[in-house]
This record gives sequence, C-alpha cells and structure tokens, in this order.
Amino acid sequence: MTARCTDKSKETATPANLLTPNSSKREFLLIGLSKQLAKIHNCLLSTTQSARNLGFIFDEHLSFSYQISTLSQSCYYHIRQLRCIHPCLDFKTASTIATSIVHSKLDYCNSFYYNLPKSQINPLQLIQNSLAHAVVKARKFCHITPILHSLHWLKITERIEYKNLSLTYKVLTTAQPSYLHDLITVQPQRSTRSSSVVTLSRPPSASSLRITDRSFRYASPRLWNQLRSGFTNLSEL
Repeated sequence: MTARCTDKSKETATPANLLTPNSSKREFLLIGLSKQLAKIHNCLLSTTQSARNLGFIFDEHLSFSYQISTLSQSCYYHIRQLRCIHPCLDFKTASTIATSIVHSKLDYCNSFYYNLPKSQINPLQLIQNSLAHAVVKARKFCHITPILHSLHWLKITERIEYKNLSLTYKVLTTAQPSYLHDLITVQPQRSTRSSSVVTLSRPPSASSLRITDRSFRYASPRLWNQLRSGFTNLSEL
C-alpha cells in the first residue's frame, strides 16, 4: 500500500524550505488493494479517493477511472468545437488542430494505461475514432481502420506500447532517467549470430497481482523483446 500526499499551497515561509503546508489545500491519497484500504477506513486520517499530480489523476486502486472520465469530457468538448469550425478549415489545418489539442491529451502519460482492461481502453479509442471522423468529415458509423490509416494514426493500444518502447530506448541509450534505468537489466551477450541484439532480462514473476505487470519494470522487457531483432540492435537505430 502506498501513500501519496499532494500539497497545493505556497504560503507562510519557514526556515527549512520557505514553504509551509496548508491543511485545507492538501490531499492525502492511499493507494492499495480493497482489502488493504478497508483496514484503515476507521482511522482518524482523512483521505481522498483521487488526487491530481502534474495534470494526471491517480485513484486509490490505480484504475485511472477518474482520469479517463475527466479526459473524455475534455476531449469531446474540443472535438465538438472542431466540428463547429471545420467548414472554415482545410484538411491540413484540421488535422494539426486535432493532433495538437486532442491527441496530445490522449498521449500525455499514456504509458500508465498499459495493460489496462479493455473496458478502460475502449473509451479512449472511441475518443480517437470520433476525432478521426471529425477531421475527415466522415459519417459516424464509417469503418474507422481505413480512416486511421489515411491519417497515419496509431490506435490507442499501439500508441501506449510505442510510448513504453520510446522510453525504453531512451533509457538504454542515455541511462536517463536513472530511476527507470535502475529498473531494467540488459542480458549478457552470447557468441551467436544474434549477439548484437539487445535483449532485456525479464524480472521473475514474484507477484500474482495483475497491476504488477503494468509497471515499467515488467512492461519494458516484455515489449522490447517482442520487437524483431533488426530493430533491437541499438547500433543500427
């Protein structure tokens, strides 16, 4: 179980850090399993079910239900506005607006969505489908796959995997950020034809919790090792 405290105040100075917390503007979030959280419901500590940190909403079960719900409201608002002004826009401008305003929201911290249940991913895909229909002025029930191909847009699950793979490549080539670099290990190279291929060691499955498989430590080796060998040779990338 993890505790997360978010402080929104910047008030009276103190010698230690020039800031002092304001209890009325502070949120305390406990993250854990339902059985774990049930044990502390009777304590005097006042907690919240969700808290925003750097624009992303975390909930007590890391299901990201609040985040996806809030994101959906924001994205559909911008899609409606895009539909209103679309008659005044050419295709390139409409596509640029869609990518910069709506897709940027879908892609923000989307590595957290890795391996979420389909019931959580589907609302995000419906947002992208609606956005694509708005850009190309297609009818609501037109088949979406050809439209996404014409726009060169990856689907939501593909974008999530791409983000994780991009982070993995950055960590392997720069060793930064260190807190992610410490989570992955490169397997020792062997004297074979594929010795130049970078393979990551997969951590032992020490936990039966499904949420563990969603972490970067587990997701990164799984996705990276699934790539074809020609794309995992860092010297050729």
